[in-house]
Amino acid sequence: MKLKLFSTEGCHLCEQAFSLLKDAGLDGSVDIIDIAFDDTLFLRYGVTIPVLNFNDNELNWPFDADGLAQWLTANGITYDS
Repeated sequence: MKLKLFSTEGCHLCEQAFSLLKDAGLDGSVDIIDIAFDDTLFLRYGVTIPVLNFNDNELNWPFDADGLAQWLTANGITYDS
């Protein structure tokens, strides 16, 4: 299982999203994808990051720990609660 976190360097909201993933024990299961180096990703996510992706299901910011937990459960992802 690999989650993708669409992000970019210096994005404080992206740092907050990663912190929520870390708190859920998922920091080792996340690929952080910097959209700044891919024009297609930048056009798609440039104003919506951070975006969490798993099997083409996306969770857009803003989300909190409860919203993340609901999305993870809906996608069958186990995590530390």
